[in-house]
Amino acid sequence: MEARSRNVFGTVKVFVACHSVLQLSQLLVSGYMKSSISTIERRYGLSSQKSGLLAAFNEVGNTLLIVLVSFLGSRVHRPRAIGCGALLACLASLLMALPHFLSGPYRYGERRYHGDDRAARESRAPQRRRRRERFSPASLVLHAAAWNGSGLCRRENVAAEAPSSNGSCGERGSFAHEGVYPLLLFAQLLLGVASVPMQPFGISYIDDHASRKNSPLYLGILLAVTAVGPAFGFLGGAFLLRFYVDFDKMAADEAQLDRGDLRWVGAWWLGFLVASCLLFAAALPYFFFPRSMVPEEESEADQKRQPDVFQEVGLLHFLKSFPAMLCRTLRSPVYLLVVLAQVNLAAMVAGLATFMAKFIEKQFGQTADFSNVMIGGVSIPLAVLGTVSGGVLVRRRALGVGGASKLCAAAILLSLCCAFPLILLGCPTQTVDGVFPPRRAAARCASTCRCARDLFRPVCGSDGVEFTFPCHAGCVAMETDGANKVTNFTECDCVGGAGGWAAPGTCGGRCGHLLWPFVVLMAATCLTASLCQTPSFVIILRTVSAQDKSLAVGIQYMLFRVLAFMPCPVLYGFVIDSACVLWDRECGKQTSCLYYDLDGFRHRFLGVQGVFMCGGLLCFCLTALVLHRRRAGPAGPQAAGQSAYELVSERGKEKEVKPGHT
Repeated sequence: MEARSRNVFGTVKVFVACHSVLQLSQLLVSGYMKSSISTIERRYGLSSQKSGLLAAFNEVGNTLLIVLVSFLGSRVHRPRAIGCGALLACLASLLMALPHFLSGPYRYGERRYHGDDRAARESRAPQRRRRRERFSPASLVLHAAAWNGSGLCRRENVAAEAPSSNGSCGERGSFAHEGVYPLLLFAQLLLGVASVPMQPFGISYIDDHASRKNSPLYLGILLAVTAVGPAFGFLGGAFLLRFYVDFDKMAADEAQLDRGDLRWVGAWWLGFLVASCLLFAAALPYFFFPRSMVPEEESEADQKRQPDVFQEVGLLHFLKSFPAMLCRTLRSPVYLLVVLAQVNLAAMVAGLATFMAKFIEKQFGQTADFSNVMIGGVSIPLAVLGTVSGGVLVRRRALGVGGASKLCAAAILLSLCCAFPLILLGCPTQTVDGVFPPRRAAARCASTCRCARDLFRPVCGSDGVEFTFPCHAGCVAMETDGANKVTNFTECDCVGGAGGWAAPGTCGGRCGHLLWPFVVLMAATCLTASLCQTPSFVIILRTVSAQDKSLAVGIQYMLFRVLAFMPCPVLYGFVIDSACVLWDRECGKQTSCLYYDLDGFRHRFLGVQGVFMCGGLLCFCLTALVLHRRRAGPAGPQAAGQSAYELVSERGKEKEVKPGHT
């Protein structure tokens, strides 16, 4: 044992460093997944409800195995089990990126005519810095492919049917749109299974071999990394989504899109490859750590720690005692109320983490990378600051469970005050021809243009009306620059009468002055709401008996997953989909949403957040009321089932308050 302890892998400090790197890598995958959710939606035609299920699916594998793994405890070689989980996470991350390599190139807007698009570009060699192109009936015979790429109006006195957008359904209805979603779900399931041994085995291994003095420091480092990991995932998404999705399959000038285009898809797959490499490197050291090592302090107290005694309990004895322990824990109204409050807040976090980047992207017309910076660089760091600040307040004010419950209620009330104005800040939905407002009929002036159906290349008319395709605006000519990039569509009969023009892109997102007030209020909401995280844990740990603490925390996290992190992303996705006013279609099947009623999107999404916040506030207020009544009862604090540690805190606080006050 002593010889092993001299090895670099025989010290708990090295294990803490390795475990911090592993947790950072594993949580980076989770954060990156959420940062790319809207991009994956657009790339593979998923609804928000489907993408919400995808984001929540890793909780399924985690929930199924967490109880078994927690029971195994020290019975297995914990470092090797963690290493195997890390390798499985590496494989799952590779599977997340696999659809990109099995699918064909991304076909945006006029993707049904992608091959013709290339022919159109080859047929338009630039002759001068700026030029005008006009398609006459005669030239259309020679440049049919170019017409498909440009999307201009084709006026012919022929009773032929408009070109169908479903001409290549056989090609598109292959793996790209049928096999991707099950593969992504399976990869998420594996990620959940892989994460099961990492945290419980890592924490127990550290606690068994660290001194009592250093153990809280080591665990604090791991908790800090747990908060920072998702932030790195969002920031990584902000950087990598700047690259075009198919930069590895085509030349840079072939993708004639910029990041502000509604059809832009970033390199969502690249982050999963990077994360898989990090996970593989982080997994290797765990196979060199011993099953057990010499503790930092080989004192008598260290050798008699509770985990060493508890691991002798057999499975049969554990199963027999489990119902009594469960009933004893669930009979505490304070415990139930606090856990329900935390479940409400966890449900709120599930919606924010999964869809807030998409919310900013749609509401304010921002790019996906900017939205991810707002989440990873602003919201998450402030939430971490709020969590730490809540712990500092509990410690400095020497708050007992009564004071902690009041602090939690005050924090949620303050966050509600910060969040309420958010529902008023957002861009109105732009006028879209034939789409929004709902009763607006499509312009008839383009009825003779023979426009292809179901194509998407939005243009903004000079009169402020948006069209889903230049042909629908009646445009018969366009202006390009020296790089063959379209700068304007001209002679558009449906734009303010004959002679109107339209610019490529959307008319929406023109309320930038509201963006920064929204960001400030969102940051204040995250900061104040997170103040209650540490005090709520304090309440739980101080109101359950010592032998039931592990079970109480396990039930708490189980309820988080079952009631919040698993169903709520799907719920939020359903709410977002309900605000859609125009769905894209592939081969007659509904895919992703092209346009939202932005007011409905904002009111419903933030309204659900408000409902969960109000639920958390109600539970914390009831907790404070129950504790106040028990404290005022004839039996005093002991009637509340408080622990000895809590009684000391409360009695110390009684000296500072007047009689009759808590």
